[in-house]
Amino acid sequence: MEQRMLGRTGRTVGVVGLGAWQLGGDWGSVSEDDAVAVLHAAVDAGVTFIDTADVYGDGRSERLVGRLLAERPDAGLTVATKMGRRVEQRPELYNRDNFREWNDRSRENLGVDSLDLVQLHCPPTAVYADDEVVAALDEMVDEGRIRSYGVSVETVDEARAAIARPHVATVQIILNAFRLKPLEHVLPEAREAGVGIIARVPLASGLLSGKYDEHTTFAPDDHRNYNRHGEAFDVGETFAGVPFEAGLAAVRDLRRIVPADVAMAQFALRWIIDQPGLSVVIPGARNAEQAQGNVAAAGLPALSEEQQAAVREVYDRHIREHVHDRW
Repeated sequence: MEQRMLGRTGRTVGVVGLGAWQLGGDWGSVSEDDAVAVLHAAVDAGVTFIDTADVYGDGRSERLVGRLLAERPDAGLTVATKMGRRVEQRPELYNRDNFREWNDRSRENLGVDSLDLVQLHCPPTAVYADDEVVAALDEMVDEGRIRSYGVSVETVDEARAAIARPHVATVQIILNAFRLKPLEHVLPEAREAGVGIIARVPLASGLLSGKYDEHTTFAPDDHRNYNRHGEAFDVGETFAGVPFEAGLAAVRDLRRIVPADVAMAQFALRWIIDQPGLSVVIPGARNAEQAQGNVAAAGLPALSEEQQAAVREVYDRHIREHVHDRW
């Protein structure tokens, strides 16, 4: 798999990683056996970057990734986790004492002394301007608790504020064929600054897999059921903020430019890989076959200029009005 520099971490990672949210919860039930199979299949296929968070399944995802680290010590993995969503989202709770408590818990869950990369987990906007937050993170790097830190963001403006911080190693942002706004400023500015870009929600919560229609239903414990209007967290995390029906219409239009021998999901992932400034994309997987299929996107040829233009045309026709000015 193609390897790319992960921003200011100084590490290189495979361009397709694995997002481990679904191994913790909020995507319907994933058994422990299936979760372990996903992790091993991803590593076997060449994945070297795994993204998790302390709140995914209240630590379940981190513990499963920790089990993988113990079982595959020579796999050359870089593991990123996140912190900040264990408390009410008030800026003053993003502080030194809480950071250290959350850090202790994540290190225990993952079974490591030092975390490769810790990301603030979509914090309140005011946190980005707080010098004490940065000082607390720098202190944890100096102490060896973490090797690097970054931020997971909701908006383009938050991403740009994070990129301007000299020690922020990475920015994680929603980037997919239904979220083109980051291409305007975020990716170019990150590239110029040497900040890594981690693309999450790459398939718009499965919409861009092309497997859904108007009759598709989701389990009660799946955020694609209970968060369609932002009832639990930012609605942009569910279907990338696109109304379900508008997404279906857009996918039907996109199908005309997807080669017959390429899966829709792989085409959507290849589009992300082709964006200048992208470090790694982190699709999730609920079984080993999905993990292997995601990695196969890295082996596809780059999209043509005509295909890139067609993606933008579909976005402009179906999607832009719903998301472009919101995030």
